[in-house]
Amino acid sequence: MAGAVTGPERAGCPAGADAVYGRPAMTIPEQDAIASEILRQTAARGPERSICPSEVARALAGGDAGPWRPLLGPVRQAAITLARAGQLEILRKGKPVPAEEVRGVIRLRQPGDGAPEA
Repeated sequence: MAGAVTGPERAGCPAGADAVYGRPAMTIPEQDAIASEILRQTAARGPERSICPSEVARALAGGDAGPWRPLLGPVRQAAITLARAGQLEILRKGKPVPAEEVRGVIRLRQPGDGAPEA
């Protein structure tokens, strides 16, 4: 996968750490693949309901047993890019926030009429 980040190139991972800890190197999906999964999940949920970024990370990692936590940063970055393009709303405390103000716990949904969540 061109452009994917693996092994010791990952942020915060010392060189050779995967070999030392006996686990396979994790491949971070490209931003396009992450964005596609975000859009797929938000479309399935609809504009009145939201998803958690961890749902996207888990799907990309193959489920709860997979190494999904390292994907949270890339998922957030893809969400910010989609929000700037008008393809996604980022929610904080149930209210849309501009991409420039994203921090802390967020949820994601299709852009819509701003209806409150059920």
